[in-house]
Amino acid sequence: MPDFSYTAITEPERFDERLRHVPLSPGVYLWKDSDGKILYVGKSKVLRDRMRSYFGAPRGLSSKTRRLVAQIADFEIIVTGTELEALLLEMNLIKQHRPRYNVLLKDDKSYPYIKVTLNESWPRVFTTRKFVDDGARYFGPYSNAGAVYRTLDQLNKLFAFRPPGRCPDEKFQRHRKLGKPCMYYDIKRCLGPCVPGLVERDEYRAAIEAACRFLEGKTEQVVRDLRRRMEHAAEELEFERAAYLRDRIGDIEKISERQRVLRTVETDQDVIALAREDGSAVVQVFYIRGGKLIGAEPFTLQNTEEEEVQQVIRSFVTQFYESAAEIPPNLLLAEHVEEPIIIEQWLSQKGGHKVEITVPRRGEKRQLVEMAAQNARRKLDELRLQWLNSEQRAVAGLSELRDLLGLSGLPGVIECYDVSNTQGTNTVGAMVVFERGEAKKSRYRKFRIKTVEGANDVAAIQEVLRRRLRRAAEALGEEEVAIGPAGVVNEAPTTAEQPAEAPSSWAELPDLILIDGGIGQLNGALAVLRELRFEHLAIAGVVKGVNRDRFDLLLPGAHELIVLQRDSAALRLVQTIDEEADRFAKDYHRTLRSKSAIRSTLEEIPGIGPRRRQALLKHFGSLDGIRAASVEELAAVPGMTRKSAEELKGLL
Repeated sequence: MPDFSYTAITEPERFDERLRHVPLSPGVYLWKDSDGKILYVGKSKVLRDRMRSYFGAPRGLSSKTRRLVAQIADFEIIVTGTELEALLLEMNLIKQHRPRYNVLLKDDKSYPYIKVTLNESWPRVFTTRKFVDDGARYFGPYSNAGAVYRTLDQLNKLFAFRPPGRCPDEKFQRHRKLGKPCMYYDIKRCLGPCVPGLVERDEYRAAIEAACRFLEGKTEQVVRDLRRRMEHAAEELEFERAAYLRDRIGDIEKISERQRVLRTVETDQDVIALAREDGSAVVQVFYIRGGKLIGAEPFTLQNTEEEEVQQVIRSFVTQFYESAAEIPPNLLLAEHVEEPIIIEQWLSQKGGHKVEITVPRRGEKRQLVEMAAQNARRKLDELRLQWLNSEQRAVAGLSELRDLLGLSGLPGVIECYDVSNTQGTNTVGAMVVFERGEAKKSRYRKFRIKTVEGANDVAAIQEVLRRRLRRAAEALGEEEVAIGPAGVVNEAPTTAEQPAEAPSSWAELPDLILIDGGIGQLNGALAVLRELRFEHLAIAGVVKGVNRDRFDLLLPGAHELIVLQRDSAALRLVQTIDEEADRFAKDYHRTLRSKSAIRSTLEEIPGIGPRRRQALLKHFGSLDGIRAASVEELAAVPGMTRKSAEELKGLL
């Protein structure tokens, strides 16, 4: 029997019996800890042999694998028919669970794309973080939003489509009704599709398609088309139009000249190189289309320490191209990838064409790979400097907080609470979470205040904290804690403000609670901690100056503030956390206030009941959209009639 003494396995004999019954076939295995949390997802063409290899002599394992094995208490297997099926399943499970010991593409769910809505009558070009099969065209992913916005601005200057982010549908419909374009038409940043007669649908769509070809790197084709249209405009004596097209051609040619032209490579391909050090890793991707370098994006990886290079490259390729908008026929890699034949088979299947992976050793292709590797190293150096500075600042701030508040250790997890309202209406609460000095936005929570009437910040803070700690008590299994004052059982947790989640998320208690406000809010929060038996949690109030020029701390029972020095790391940290809570609360409050204003306006209109109100808002999106709509458009909404549409239009 393997040696399970250095694992978390409680029943070694039963575990070994289960291992012996694992089949010698392809599949996926999931290592789990004692709480059932997935630690690692792996695949193998021979499951039993691969899984038993984890329990050999510890000296033969890397330190990362030893840390993994020390936490293994359980496992799950899923048998597949082929290695390709195992690869696909492994990818999906890693994306779903993001296990802590797998190599992960950092923040892979939030990379931005450029979306072109070719499925619409007057297509738009804008940025999005969702890649779905909806008939639109996508380009990306890009490594940061700034690169996308710069690209969109450049495209808009060249092709004058509807300005991204500045021409929502309600504005488009409003100007269509007015018969007059906005200023973007006057400054030649929009062709004016909102006004009938300014631009033909075919001409506008040609501009959109040209923008797509530009993103594909087909600039010669774009220039040829524009030059043909310029010559035609000149023949028709439309000299202003011809001059406009001439300027666009010049701009595109200048951009094209800045792209690196390759002498021998005419096919579309991506070049991928890796740089890594001390567990940090950056992958640089060059996008080459038609022999030109049209883009370069760096992507960061996590959990790469002590992993083989081939495994790291495989993890990146599978996670990156699983959500990529396009897969070229050739991938040039700086290092060999693990299981290249299976990866090629998957890429070919996903891309709809043959995909070949090569590792060039000489010539121009090798120069490209080396250039990508240099860029990856440069980016890694930049990021490591940022991470080091950020980590140093965070540790300094946390250390000062520990000393000032007399805590037993660094407050690794800090929760901050704030409330927001307008004259006692639409009161909301917010909880923000910082881990090791960095915002953990996935754990932010919004609360719509339900039990407090009017402007009562103390009672609102109490409700928010009470609801948060009740959920913690339930997640921890302490049912007796979920009993409120006077022995009344508290309401069940609601999911109106945030999506449902695993109980363990609420069970993760903070090392420090910060309450925005003075002694009233702090004492109110203390009463809730005692009520729900969480008085062991450290807590402090954040007292701001009149002009938000000070952020001092107040401890329970103290008569004087802990004054944070102007140049201290603790002040910077507390200010960052408190202002983030303030922003998060106000954003939610503004959203509710806006919805209330729309609802109250429509409620005052005779003949517009709840169903019609809901249908109108769903169709037009906002009150401005309803105002801009014609009688015919209003009457076309389900539940509306011609008469009710005319009355609504007259009153608005």
